[in-house]
Amino acid sequence: MNTYKRLGLCSLLVSSTTMGAQTSIKGVVDVRASIVDSVKSYAAGGYGKLGLDDGSQLSLSQAALEFGIEWDNNISAHIVANAYANEFEQNIGVTEAFLKYRSLPTEQGYRWQNRTGIFYPKISLENNAIGWASVNTLNSSTINTWIGEEVRVLGSEFSITRLGKFNDSEFDATFSLSAFVNNDPTGALLAWHGWSLGNQQTLWTQSREIAPFMAHQPGGDIAAQAQKSDPFLEVDNRVGYHAMVELKKAKKGHVAVGFYNNRGRPYIVKNGQYAWQTRFAHAQAVYHFDKTLQLSAQVLSGDTLMQHPTRTDAVNNDYHSAYVALSKRVAKHRFTGRIESFGIEDNDTTYGDNNDEHGTALTLSYQYRLSKGWFLGSEFNVVDSYRPSRWYAGEPRKLKEQQLQLSARYFFQHK
Repeated sequence: MNTYKRLGLCSLLVSSTTMGAQTSIKGVVDVRASIVDSVKSYAAGGYGKLGLDDGSQLSLSQAALEFGIEWDNNISAHIVANAYANEFEQNIGVTEAFLKYRSLPTEQGYRWQNRTGIFYPKISLENNAIGWASVNTLNSSTINTWIGEEVRVLGSEFSITRLGKFNDSEFDATFSLSAFVNNDPTGALLAWHGWSLGNQQTLWTQSREIAPFMAHQPGGDIAAQAQKSDPFLEVDNRVGYHAMVELKKAKKGHVAVGFYNNRGRPYIVKNGQYAWQTRFAHAQAVYHFDKTLQLSAQVLSGDTLMQHPTRTDAVNNDYHSAYVALSKRVAKHRFTGRIESFGIEDNDTTYGDNNDEHGTALTLSYQYRLSKGWFLGSEFNVVDSYRPSRWYAGEPRKLKEQQLQLSARYFFQHK
Protein backbone atom coordinates (compact mmCIF):
# COMPACT_ATOMS: atom_id res chain seq x y z
CA MET A 1 0.00 0.00 0.00
CA ASN A 2 1.49 3.37 -1.00
CA THR A 3 1.72 6.45 1.22
CA TYR A 4 -1.33 8.19 -0.28
CA LYS A 5 -3.52 5.15 0.29
CA ARG A 6 -2.30 4.90 3.89
CA LEU A 7 -3.12 8.57 4.47
CA GLY A 8 -6.54 8.11 2.93
CA LEU A 9 -7.24 5.08 5.10
CA CYS A 10 -6.13 6.96 8.24
CA SER A 11 -8.39 9.89 7.35
CA LEU A 12 -11.31 7.52 6.84
CA LEU A 13 -10.69 5.86 10.21
CA VAL A 14 -10.43 9.20 12.01
CA SER A 15 -13.59 10.48 10.33
CA SER A 16 -15.57 7.36 11.20
CA THR A 17 -14.27 7.42 14.77
CA THR A 18 -15.19 11.07 15.39
CA MET A 19 -18.66 10.82 13.80
CA GLY A 20 -21.19 11.36 16.56
CA ALA A 21 -18.48 12.65 18.88
CA GLN A 22 -17.63 16.13 20.05
CA THR A 23 -14.09 17.32 19.40
CA SER A 24 -12.26 20.18 21.06
CA ILE A 25 -8.96 21.94 20.56
CA LYS A 26 -7.39 24.04 23.30
CA GLY A 27 -4.04 25.77 23.38
CA VAL A 28 -1.75 28.32 24.94
CA VAL A 29 1.17 30.34 23.56
CA ASP A 30 3.47 32.00 26.09
CA VAL A 31 6.26 34.35 24.94
CA ARG A 32 8.59 35.86 27.55
CA ALA A 33 11.34 38.42 27.91
CA SER A 34 13.63 37.57 30.81
CA ILE A 35 16.45 39.12 32.80
CA VAL A 36 18.26 36.54 34.94
CA ASP A 37 20.97 36.90 37.56
CA SER A 38 22.14 33.34 38.12
CA VAL A 39 24.54 30.63 36.96
CA LYS A 40 24.08 27.82 34.44
CA SER A 41 20.45 26.67 34.58
CA TYR A 42 19.35 23.29 35.91
CA ALA A 43 17.53 22.81 32.58
CA ALA A 44 20.89 22.94 30.80
CA GLY A 45 22.57 20.57 33.27
CA GLY A 46 23.85 23.22 35.67
CA TYR A 47 23.33 24.11 39.32
CA GLY A 48 21.19 27.20 38.77
CA LYS A 49 17.78 27.09 40.41
CA LEU A 50 16.06 29.00 37.60
CA GLY A 51 14.93 27.69 34.21
CA LEU A 52 17.08 30.09 32.18
CA ASP A 53 20.76 31.01 32.15
CA ASP A 54 22.28 34.25 33.34
CA GLY A 55 21.57 37.30 31.16
CA SER A 56 18.64 38.65 29.14
CA GLN A 57 16.75 36.79 26.44
CA LEU A 58 13.50 36.33 24.56
CA SER A 59 12.02 32.84 24.59
CA LEU A 60 9.01 30.77 23.64
CA SER A 61 8.25 29.57 27.14
CA GLN A 62 5.37 27.32 26.11
CA ALA A 63 3.27 26.43 23.10
CA ALA A 64 0.75 23.79 24.06
CA LEU A 65 -2.08 22.11 22.18
CA GLU A 66 -4.74 19.85 23.67
CA PHE A 67 -6.89 17.72 21.39
CA GLY A 68 -9.94 15.99 22.83
CA ILE A 69 -12.70 13.71 21.55
CA GLU A 70 -15.76 12.99 23.70
CA TRP A 71 -18.28 10.29 22.81
CA ASP A 72 -21.88 9.92 23.97
CA ASN A 73 -20.95 7.03 26.27
CA ASN A 74 -18.96 9.35 28.61
CA ILE A 75 -15.63 8.16 27.21
CA SER A 76 -13.16 10.76 25.99
CA ALA A 77 -9.64 10.78 24.55
CA HIS A 78 -7.06 13.47 25.30
CA ILE A 79 -3.67 14.24 23.76
CA VAL A 80 -1.50 17.12 24.99
CA ALA A 81 1.57 18.33 23.11
CA ASN A 82 4.04 20.97 24.32
CA ALA A 83 6.84 22.92 22.67
CA TYR A 84 9.39 25.46 23.86
CA ALA A 85 12.44 27.30 22.52
CA ASN A 86 15.12 29.14 24.47
CA GLU A 87 18.81 29.93 24.18
CA PHE A 88 20.01 26.37 24.74
CA GLU A 89 17.18 24.10 23.62
CA GLN A 90 14.22 23.80 21.24
CA ASN A 91 11.89 20.84 21.52
CA ILE A 92 8.39 19.59 20.82
CA GLY A 93 6.58 16.44 21.87
CA VAL A 94 3.75 14.77 23.77
CA THR A 95 3.33 15.36 27.51
CA GLU A 96 0.05 13.51 28.14
CA ALA A 97 -2.15 11.04 26.21
CA PHE A 98 -4.96 9.15 27.90
CA LEU A 99 -8.51 7.79 27.69
CA LYS A 100 -10.99 8.96 30.31
CA TYR A 101 -14.34 7.66 31.51
CA ARG A 102 -16.62 9.64 33.85
CA SER A 103 -19.83 8.00 34.98
CA LEU A 104 -23.15 9.62 35.78
CA PRO A 105 -24.03 9.81 39.49
CA THR A 106 -25.79 6.80 40.97
CA GLU A 107 -28.99 7.17 43.02
CA GLN A 108 -26.83 7.10 46.14
CA GLY A 109 -24.74 9.98 44.82
CA TYR A 110 -21.57 8.12 43.81
CA ARG A 111 -19.61 8.87 40.64
CA TRP A 112 -16.52 7.07 39.43
CA GLN A 113 -13.87 7.99 36.92
CA ASN A 114 -10.93 6.34 35.16
CA ARG A 115 -7.90 7.65 33.30
CA THR A 116 -5.67 5.24 31.40
CA GLY A 117 -2.56 6.23 29.48
CA ILE A 118 0.20 8.79 30.05
CA PHE A 119 -0.74 11.40 32.65
CA TYR A 120 0.30 13.44 35.67
CA PRO A 121 -0.74 11.95 39.01
CA LYS A 122 -3.12 14.22 40.95
CA ILE A 123 -0.46 16.19 42.82
CA SER A 124 -0.14 19.70 41.44
CA LEU A 125 -2.25 22.42 43.02
CA GLU A 126 -1.15 25.16 40.61
CA ASN A 127 -0.97 23.62 37.16
CA ASN A 128 -4.60 23.31 36.17
CA ALA A 129 -4.72 25.49 33.05
CA ILE A 130 -4.40 24.39 29.42
CA GLY A 131 -1.24 22.42 28.73
CA TRP A 132 -0.58 22.02 32.49
CA ALA A 133 0.26 25.72 32.68
CA SER A 134 0.27 27.49 36.02
CA VAL A 135 -2.78 29.72 36.48
CA ASN A 136 -1.79 32.47 38.91
CA THR A 137 1.97 32.63 38.31
CA LEU A 138 4.33 32.35 35.34
CA ASN A 139 6.63 29.82 37.03
CA SER A 140 5.53 26.87 39.11
CA SER A 141 6.61 26.32 42.70
CA THR A 142 9.63 24.12 43.42
CA ILE A 143 7.25 21.23 44.16
CA ASN A 144 5.46 21.43 40.83
CA THR A 145 8.58 22.29 38.83
CA TRP A 146 9.87 18.89 39.97
CA ILE A 147 6.55 17.18 39.19
CA GLY A 148 6.68 18.63 35.67
CA GLU A 149 10.23 17.42 35.21
CA GLU A 150 10.19 13.91 36.68
CA VAL A 151 6.79 12.67 37.91
CA ARG A 152 4.63 11.37 35.09
CA VAL A 153 3.41 7.83 34.54
CA LEU A 154 2.00 5.26 32.16
CA GLY A 155 -0.86 3.64 34.02
CA SER A 156 -4.49 3.62 35.07
CA GLU A 157 -6.16 5.75 37.72
CA PHE A 158 -9.53 4.98 39.32
CA SER A 159 -11.39 7.46 41.50
CA ILE A 160 -14.76 7.43 43.22
CA THR A 161 -16.56 10.52 44.51
CA ARG A 162 -19.34 10.71 47.08
CA LEU A 163 -21.33 13.77 46.06
CA GLY A 164 -22.44 15.83 49.03
CA LYS A 165 -25.64 17.18 47.46
CA PHE A 166 -27.01 13.63 47.29
CA ASN A 167 -26.15 12.91 50.92
CA ASP A 168 -27.10 16.04 52.89
CA SER A 169 -23.46 17.10 53.12
CA GLU A 170 -21.59 20.27 52.18
CA PHE A 171 -18.57 18.26 51.06
CA ASP A 172 -17.73 16.04 48.10
CA ALA A 173 -15.32 13.26 49.13
CA THR A 174 -13.06 11.61 46.55
CA PHE A 175 -10.69 8.66 46.82
CA SER A 176 -8.34 7.90 43.93
CA LEU A 177 -5.83 5.12 43.34
CA SER A 178 -3.52 4.70 40.38
CA ALA A 179 -1.17 1.90 39.33
CA PHE A 180 1.62 2.70 36.93
CA VAL A 181 4.92 1.84 35.27
CA ASN A 182 7.58 3.86 33.38
CA ASN A 183 8.65 6.09 36.25
CA ASP A 184 11.66 4.24 37.70
CA PRO A 185 14.45 6.86 37.35
CA THR A 186 12.38 9.47 39.23
CA GLY A 187 14.60 10.98 41.92
CA ALA A 188 17.76 11.29 39.85
CA LEU A 189 17.10 14.84 38.67
CA LEU A 190 15.95 15.96 42.11
CA ALA A 191 19.16 14.58 43.61
CA TRP A 192 21.50 16.18 41.07
CA HIS A 193 19.57 19.33 40.15
CA GLY A 194 18.14 19.93 43.58
CA TRP A 195 14.91 21.88 43.93
CA SER A 196 14.39 24.39 41.12
CA LEU A 197 11.94 27.02 39.89
CA GLY A 198 10.63 27.00 36.31
CA ASN A 199 7.79 25.97 34.02
CA GLN A 200 9.41 23.57 31.56
CA GLN A 201 7.80 20.14 31.35
CA THR A 202 9.86 17.14 30.33
CA LEU A 203 8.42 15.64 27.15
CA TRP A 204 7.57 11.94 27.08
CA THR A 205 10.72 10.00 26.06
CA GLN A 206 12.88 13.13 26.56
CA SER A 207 16.08 12.79 28.61
CA ARG A 208 17.54 15.61 30.70
CA GLU A 209 21.13 16.65 31.44
CA ILE A 210 22.39 16.10 34.97
CA ALA A 211 24.68 18.48 36.79
CA PRO A 212 28.41 17.57 36.98
CA PHE A 213 29.76 15.97 40.15
CA MET A 214 32.96 14.14 41.06
CA ALA A 215 31.41 10.71 41.68
CA HIS A 216 30.09 10.69 38.11
CA GLN A 217 33.54 11.05 36.57
CA PRO A 218 35.39 7.98 35.18
CA GLY A 219 36.46 5.87 38.13
CA GLY A 220 33.90 7.51 40.46
CA ASP A 221 31.35 5.62 42.52
CA ILE A 222 28.48 6.58 40.19
CA ALA A 223 30.35 6.49 36.88
CA ALA A 224 27.83 3.97 35.50
CA GLN A 225 25.08 6.61 35.46
CA ALA A 226 24.35 7.96 31.97
CA GLN A 227 25.07 11.63 31.28
CA LYS A 228 21.36 12.23 30.79
CA SER A 229 18.54 10.91 32.96
CA ASP A 230 15.40 9.56 31.28
CA PRO A 231 12.62 9.86 33.89
CA PHE A 232 9.96 7.86 32.04
CA LEU A 233 11.57 4.44 31.69
CA GLU A 234 10.56 1.04 33.02
CA VAL A 235 13.71 -0.56 34.46
CA ASP A 236 12.68 -3.16 37.04
CA ASN A 237 9.25 -4.37 35.83
CA ARG A 238 7.49 -3.44 39.08
CA VAL A 239 4.21 -1.55 39.36
CA GLY A 240 4.09 1.65 41.42
CA TYR A 241 1.08 3.36 42.94
CA HIS A 242 -0.35 6.71 44.03
CA ALA A 243 -3.28 7.14 46.39
CA MET A 244 -5.12 10.33 47.37
CA VAL A 245 -8.10 11.45 49.45
CA GLU A 246 -9.79 14.82 48.84
CA LEU A 247 -12.56 16.80 50.53
CA LYS A 248 -14.11 19.63 48.53
CA LYS A 249 -16.63 22.30 49.44
CA ALA A 250 -18.22 24.15 46.55
CA LYS A 251 -17.09 27.79 46.18
CA LYS A 252 -14.95 27.52 49.32
CA GLY A 253 -12.03 25.23 48.53
CA HIS A 254 -10.64 21.80 49.24
CA VAL A 255 -8.06 19.80 51.19
CA ALA A 256 -6.24 16.67 49.98
CA VAL A 257 -3.55 14.25 51.13
CA GLY A 258 -1.76 11.63 49.04
CA PHE A 259 1.11 9.14 48.89
CA TYR A 260 3.27 8.19 45.91
CA ASN A 261 5.57 5.15 45.66
CA ASN A 262 7.21 4.04 42.42
CA ARG A 263 8.40 0.82 44.15
CA GLY A 264 11.70 0.94 42.31
CA ARG A 265 14.35 -1.71 42.91
CA PRO A 266 17.21 0.76 43.45
CA TYR A 267 20.06 -1.64 42.64
CA ILE A 268 18.93 -2.39 39.04
CA VAL A 269 20.57 -0.41 36.21
CA LYS A 270 20.05 -0.70 32.45
CA ASN A 271 22.04 1.32 29.94
CA GLY A 272 23.09 3.81 32.60
CA GLN A 273 19.55 4.34 33.95
CA TYR A 274 18.88 3.24 37.53
CA ALA A 275 15.58 2.27 39.12
CA TRP A 276 15.37 4.71 42.03
CA GLN A 277 13.12 3.90 44.99
CA THR A 278 11.19 7.16 45.31
CA ARG A 279 8.40 7.77 47.81
CA PHE A 280 6.69 10.88 49.10
CA ALA A 281 3.64 12.11 50.93
CA HIS A 282 1.93 15.33 49.92
CA ALA A 283 -0.84 17.55 51.24
CA GLN A 284 -2.59 20.62 49.85
CA ALA A 285 -5.31 23.08 50.70
CA VAL A 286 -7.14 25.93 48.97
CA TYR A 287 -9.46 28.40 50.65
CA HIS A 288 -11.53 31.05 48.87
CA PHE A 289 -12.30 33.99 51.15
CA ASP A 290 -14.54 35.29 48.37
CA LYS A 291 -14.59 35.26 44.56
CA THR A 292 -11.49 37.45 44.38
CA LEU A 293 -9.18 36.30 47.21
CA GLN A 294 -7.60 32.84 47.40
CA LEU A 295 -5.15 31.28 49.86
CA SER A 296 -3.36 28.06 48.87
CA ALA A 297 -0.66 25.87 50.39
CA GLN A 298 1.12 22.65 49.52
CA VAL A 299 3.75 20.48 51.20
CA LEU A 300 5.67 17.43 49.92
CA SER A 301 8.09 15.24 51.87
CA GLY A 302 9.75 11.95 50.97
CA ASP A 303 12.88 9.93 50.31
CA THR A 304 14.72 8.48 47.33
CA LEU A 305 17.33 5.73 47.11
CA MET A 306 19.73 4.54 44.41
CA GLN A 307 22.12 1.67 45.08
CA HIS A 308 25.04 -0.09 43.48
CA PRO A 309 24.32 -3.54 42.00
CA THR A 310 25.87 -4.88 45.24
CA ARG A 311 22.89 -3.28 47.05
CA THR A 312 25.00 -0.76 48.93
CA ASP A 313 23.75 2.84 48.97
CA ALA A 314 25.02 5.22 46.30
CA VAL A 315 22.47 8.02 46.77
CA ASN A 316 20.17 8.13 49.79
CA ASN A 317 18.25 11.39 50.18
CA ASP A 318 15.40 12.75 52.25
CA TYR A 319 13.69 15.80 50.73
CA HIS A 320 10.94 18.31 51.46
CA SER A 321 9.38 21.44 50.02
CA ALA A 322 6.43 23.63 50.99
CA TYR A 323 4.81 26.87 49.89
CA VAL A 324 2.03 29.28 50.80
CA ALA A 325 0.47 31.54 48.15
CA LEU A 326 -2.05 34.37 48.28
CA SER A 327 -3.78 35.56 45.12
CA LYS A 328 -6.05 38.61 44.76
CA ARG A 329 -8.09 39.63 41.71
CA VAL A 330 -9.16 43.26 41.21
CA ALA A 331 -11.24 43.69 38.04
CA LYS A 332 -8.86 42.64 35.21
CA HIS A 333 -5.80 42.60 37.49
CA ARG A 334 -4.45 39.66 39.50
CA PHE A 335 -1.72 39.92 42.15
CA THR A 336 -0.06 36.79 43.56
CA GLY A 337 2.61 36.29 46.18
CA ARG A 338 4.22 32.95 47.05
CA ILE A 339 6.85 32.01 49.64
CA GLU A 340 8.64 28.65 49.73
CA SER A 341 11.04 26.62 51.82
CA PHE A 342 12.86 23.54 50.55
CA GLY A 343 15.68 21.16 51.40
CA ILE A 344 17.46 17.87 50.74
CA GLU A 345 19.32 15.78 53.34
CA ASP A 346 22.07 13.52 51.99
CA ASN A 347 22.23 10.35 54.13
CA ASP A 348 24.87 8.37 52.22
CA THR A 349 28.67 8.47 52.36
CA THR A 350 29.42 8.49 48.62
CA TYR A 351 32.53 10.59 47.99
CA GLY A 352 32.09 13.38 45.47
CA ASP A 353 28.27 13.38 45.53
CA ASN A 354 26.98 15.74 48.19
CA ASN A 355 23.26 16.38 47.60
CA ASP A 356 22.63 18.44 50.74
CA GLU A 357 20.77 21.70 50.19
CA HIS A 358 18.38 24.10 51.83
CA GLY A 359 16.83 27.33 50.66
CA THR A 360 13.90 29.68 50.29
CA ALA A 361 12.12 31.26 47.34
CA LEU A 362 9.88 34.28 46.84
CA THR A 363 7.61 34.92 43.87
CA LEU A 364 5.70 38.13 43.15
CA SER A 365 3.45 37.91 40.12
CA TYR A 366 1.10 40.32 38.34
CA GLN A 367 -1.27 39.50 35.47
CA TYR A 368 -3.58 41.73 33.45
CA ARG A 369 -6.41 40.33 31.35
CA LEU A 370 -6.13 42.35 28.16
CA SER A 371 -9.08 40.70 26.40
CA LYS A 372 -10.64 37.27 26.08
CA GLY A 373 -7.78 34.78 26.12
CA TRP A 374 -5.03 37.41 26.24
CA PHE A 375 -3.00 37.97 29.41
CA LEU A 376 -0.02 40.25 29.99
CA GLY A 377 2.09 39.42 33.00
CA SER A 378 5.23 40.22 34.94
CA GLU A 379 6.92 38.14 37.62
CA PHE A 380 9.87 38.52 39.95
CA ASN A 381 11.53 35.43 41.45
CA VAL A 382 14.31 35.28 44.01
CA VAL A 383 15.85 32.01 45.22
CA ASP A 384 18.32 31.97 48.10
CA SER A 385 19.96 28.55 48.53
CA TYR A 386 22.93 26.72 49.98
CA ARG A 387 24.18 23.71 47.99
CA PRO A 388 27.71 22.35 48.63
CA SER A 389 27.84 20.45 45.32
CA ARG A 390 28.17 23.73 43.40
CA TRP A 391 31.81 23.48 44.39
CA TYR A 392 32.19 20.71 41.78
CA ALA A 393 31.44 23.31 39.08
CA GLY A 394 33.53 26.04 40.69
CA GLU A 395 30.45 27.97 41.83
CA PRO A 396 29.64 29.43 45.27
CA ARG A 397 27.97 27.09 47.74
CA LYS A 398 25.61 29.84 48.88
CA LEU A 399 23.89 31.64 46.04
CA LYS A 400 21.14 34.20 45.63
CA GLU A 401 19.49 34.10 42.19
CA GLN A 402 16.97 36.56 40.77
CA GLN A 403 14.77 36.67 37.71
CA LEU A 404 12.39 39.21 36.17
CA GLN A 405 10.08 38.07 33.39
CA LEU A 406 7.54 39.83 31.18
CA SER A 407 5.02 37.57 29.47
CA ALA A 408 2.31 37.65 26.82
CA ARG A 409 0.07 34.58 27.05
CA TYR A 410 -2.80 33.65 24.78
CA PHE A 411 -5.24 30.88 25.74
CA PHE A 412 -7.68 29.65 23.12
CA GLN A 413 -10.37 27.03 22.83
CA HIS A 414 -12.42 25.73 19.89
CA LYS A 415 -15.21 23.17 19.91
